[in-house]
Amino acid sequence: MVQAAKALGDFQTPLPLVRAALATLGEQTWTRELEPTCGRGNFIRGLLEWDSPPQEIVGIELQAHYVEEARAISGISQLRILNADVFSMDFRRDLAWQTQGPLLVIGNPPWITNADLSKLDSHNLPHKSNFKRRRGIEALTGHSNFDLAESIWIKLITELADEQATIVLLCKTSVARNVLQYAYQAKIGVADASIRQIDAKRWFGAAVDACLFTLRLRAGARRYEAQVYESLSASLPQRSMGFVGAAFVADTQQYRAVAFLDGQNSLEWRQGVKHDAAAVMELVADGEGWRNGYGERVAIEREYIYPLLKSADLQSNRAPQRGVIIPQTSIGQDTRLLERRAPNLWRYLSRHSRVLNARKSSIYRGQPPFAIFGVGAYSFTPCKVLVSGLHKQPRFVAVGPHDGKPVLCDDTCYLLPFELAQEAEQVAAALNHPLAQQFIESIRFPDSKRPITKSLLSRINIGTLLQQIPSEELHEFHVYNQCKPEIVRLEVRRQ
Repeated sequence: MVQAAKALGDFQTPLPLVRAALATLGEQTWTRELEPTCGRGNFIRGLLEWDSPPQEIVGIELQAHYVEEARAISGISQLRILNADVFSMDFRRDLAWQTQGPLLVIGNPPWITNADLSKLDSHNLPHKSNFKRRRGIEALTGHSNFDLAESIWIKLITELADEQATIVLLCKTSVARNVLQYAYQAKIGVADASIRQIDAKRWFGAAVDACLFTLRLRAGARRYEAQVYESLSASLPQRSMGFVGAAFVADTQQYRAVAFLDGQNSLEWRQGVKHDAAAVMELVADGEGWRNGYGERVAIEREYIYPLLKSADLQSNRAPQRGVIIPQTSIGQDTRLLERRAPNLWRYLSRHSRVLNARKSSIYRGQPPFAIFGVGAYSFTPCKVLVSGLHKQPRFVAVGPHDGKPVLCDDTCYLLPFELAQEAEQVAAALNHPLAQQFIESIRFPDSKRPITKSLLSRINIGTLLQQIPSEELHEFHVYNQCKPEIVRLEVRRQ
């Protein structure tokens, strides 16, 4: 039963939370109510405590034991609990309402992603389609992953757009953002929206950022902006999140003050090295040589090992403590040449081929043996600006060579490559300036698994930023790794 509940993303909503959620709706009344995944019916029980509850209630539930429990609820004559898969229904034609009037949709849909469901071999999935129109590489690397709640939301706002419904669902905050963006892209009429944060750890034992997301659908309305409240009981919003023109931002007021920095950047941010086999590909120096993650001594050609910085190193201003094996200098390069050019490396990688061949990401399919990603000419420039993608407060670090070699970063980081130390220093300082930090703050969503992304960084117009900051201010915001940028002779391998 526990495994079945997990496979369905099952979080039953406690009545105290139901009552607190319903209290946010104010004095408006609805004649009809729909709960798309009603579980044991606690939202229905909460609605029936109102002085003027809905005249007709329809609940949909897949699990038979919950269906029977919800059907036993008394206090309303027009209550229907349908034992059905919500994804097999069309809300426009399958509900057969007996009454007319304002429609409230409320509930707590599953908090689980399609990827997690696949791991659990669950069949509780919507029809698969690339409804966000992700590019091929984005879909392959996980950008197309989404919560079931997101799919239910999109189904609701699409099929109930003509009903002018009010939809109120508990969900992850990231789902609320995605739904608002989808409504904008699909031109679905939204009159207003709000996000009220909840303590998911307290109510569900879930360590995620979650909220009560309310969306009012109205034909012709185009208000793709949500007021964000710190709690269900808060009377005033902290900020407003949504679209300013075509830009989707975390804080609309803050963004408007620095919107001039939002534009195409002439410098291209790159993600660091991706290998998905740290125990094999990342090495630690122990004073006598290199060891891998299995504790094995590694004796391979030195030219294929480069100093490596990870997100925590950047935040702590540590010099490289690891090395990373780089078998390719460009994506797709034939690694079979290593058998002749670097026989020790070839034997080492071959010995661990089982681990490397078992990497799950589909990006490695059809690639040469031991392939990596996030590598190119930019990887081997002498100087770089690096930033962690995992930390909420970005810290841009100017980095130079280490032991005569260019420093690389892993795929939790992003980089800008530079040939000249002065350029790296100036750009890093400008990005650490309060003006840039305010812009980042206005478009960054701190609840994201990766608060700093390539798409976010690419929105910072560095040329405009440098024009806005007096040169005498830049030195105040220089941040160096212990590998301070300087001109030195580099050992850069060419294959």
